[in-house]
Order: sequence, then C-alpha cells, then structure tokens
Amino acid sequence: MHRRIMLKKALSWVFGAVVVVAAAVYSATQITPWPAALVFRVAMDRSGIAAAKALEKYVPAGVTARLNERYDAQDSDALLDVFYPSDVENTQRRLTTVVWIHGGGFLSGSKDQIANYLRILAAKGFTTVGVDYSLAPGRKYPTPIKQVNTALDYLQANAARFHLNSSEFFLAGDSAGAQIAAQLANVITAPRYAQEMGIVPSIERPQLRGVLLYCGIVAPEKLNFEKPFSLFLKTVVWSYFGERKPATNRQLSLFSIVGNVTADFPPMFISVGNADPLAPQSRMLAQSVADHGVPVDALFFPDDYAPPLPHEYQFDLDTEAGRIALESSVAFLIANSR
Repeated sequence: MHRRIMLKKALSWVFGAVVVVAAAVYSATQITPWPAALVFRVAMDRSGIAAAKALEKYVPAGVTARLNERYDAQDSDALLDVFYPSDVENTQRRLTTVVWIHGGGFLSGSKDQIANYLRILAAKGFTTVGVDYSLAPGRKYPTPIKQVNTALDYLQANAARFHLNSSEFFLAGDSAGAQIAAQLANVITAPRYAQEMGIVPSIERPQLRGVLLYCGIVAPEKLNFEKPFSLFLKTVVWSYFGERKPATNRQLSLFSIVGNVTADFPPMFISVGNADPLAPQSRMLAQSVADHGVPVDALFFPDDYAPPLPHEYQFDLDTEAGRIALESSVAFLIANSR
C-alpha cells in the first residue's frame, strides 16, 4: 500500500512537471516571445563575451576611452563609448569617425562586447563609437534606429571633446547592428524613406561617407522561416515587431534594406563568412546596391573556403580571414575619407 501511494505521488509530480514544461513551451510559442527571447539572449551574450575576451591580446596601448556617455538624458538605455588614439588628446585634431552598432539578433548584445574591436580599430587612426540601444522584446522596432539617430546628434554636439570629424561619419555594424546601420543610412540618404519612417535625420547626406556591414539581415522577405532556424527567426520577428505574423506589416517592408535602397545610398563595405546562414543576405544586398550604381567593396569567400567561416567570423583575429576583414575594412575607411 505504501509503495502504491508513493508511486501515485511520483506520477502526480511527473504529471505536474510535464504540465509546467508544456505550459512554458506553449507560452514561449503562443502567448509571449519573452521565454524564448531570454534563452537566446543568454546564449548569444555568452558567445559575444567570449569573442570580446579573445580580442584582448590584440588591443594595443595608446587608445583613450570615454565610457558610458549618455546620449539621451531621457533614455536609460542610451549609452555609448568613444575611443580614439591617445596622441590626439590635448590637440585640435579631429578624426574620421566610425559609429558601430552591435549585433545580437535585436534580442541581446551590448557595446561592451564590441569595445575591444573598436579599440583595435581606433588605434588605426579613427575615432570609434560603440552605441547601446534598447533590446527586444522590451522595446520594439524602430526604436533602435531612432536611438542611433539621436546618438549621431549627441556626437556632433560633442565633436571637439571626442576628437571626431562630423563631416566624416561611417555607420557600421555586425549582424542585427548591420541592419540598423544600413536602415539608418537609408533614412539619411533617402528623404521619402525618412518620411515614411517618421525620422528626421540628425546628419546630412554629405556627412555620411559610407557604411561598413558585417553579416547582417537585410532582406527579411527572403529568409527561410522553416527549420533549422525557424524558432529563432520567429522569436526575433515577434519580439522586434510585436506581432507573431507580420507578413502584411508595413514596418517589416520598411525594415528591408534590399527593398528600399536607392542610388543615393553611401559607398558600402560588406562581408560575410561562407558558412554563415545569412551569407545569401549579404550577397543580395551587395548586388542590389551595385545595381543602383553605388560603389561596393565586398569581401566574400568561396563556398569551399576552409576552415568554414561562421557568423561574425570578422571578430576572430586568430584567423587569417578575420585579419583580412580588418585590413580590408580599414582600407575602405581610408579610401572613402576626404
């Protein structure tokens, strides 16, 4: 009798656990994107922190950092970091400025995870800026585009303090940050598009010298929402746009860079790894921008390149491909500066 009671209790506990798990799964897929978004956030942040740690040995001395500058007093998420060569301190020199938007699938990431890469880039003779923005699902599209636009206004107002040349801005980003950078470039260069977005650009077209994009999502209409990435992509869309099925959402069509690029888009450097699931997206954008007569500097690798280059391979400076990406990026920035 005692064993039977214990068995019933055990079965009851197992049934209760199954119900809880089932409810969690149902919640994650039917009611709210938060559970799945937080799982993906933890995984991606772990990867981003590890990549930043691996870059520490490449960070040179002689780079000054201005950390956690608040670019919007009304926004607790509105922080940015500025890096520049220390030898310009106490001078009037102003440098070509690279404003970098971090990746993380719109769900994760931070400026801290790209800080070492920006220090390395600053040592090449630039002012570099890492911008934080609000993450989904807490804040929705197009909040990050508006925030980075506000950051540009703040940078102009503090140009002398940061030794930045406000007539030579480059927008740059990786993964989700590449999409944000490219979309803001569209806002700055295409008045009709800016009007549709409801955003007044903080800088004028001549101030934007180019965009530098690593492995971004730029054509959502061409993404495959089936396995193996279906749950991730659906979570991102639901979290960022606030709708589970935004196929008819006007915002999603404006999100597409390929669908909205114009002949006034700035010169572009673009690169993606051959093993990156988003490789077709970058190739598509490169072709679309070139078709509009815009200069494109593309760093793509053969399909059989070995070892295969994953998403955001550019941040792995232990590899030849990562070093080539950095050198090519610097060459692009120099070539498109005045």
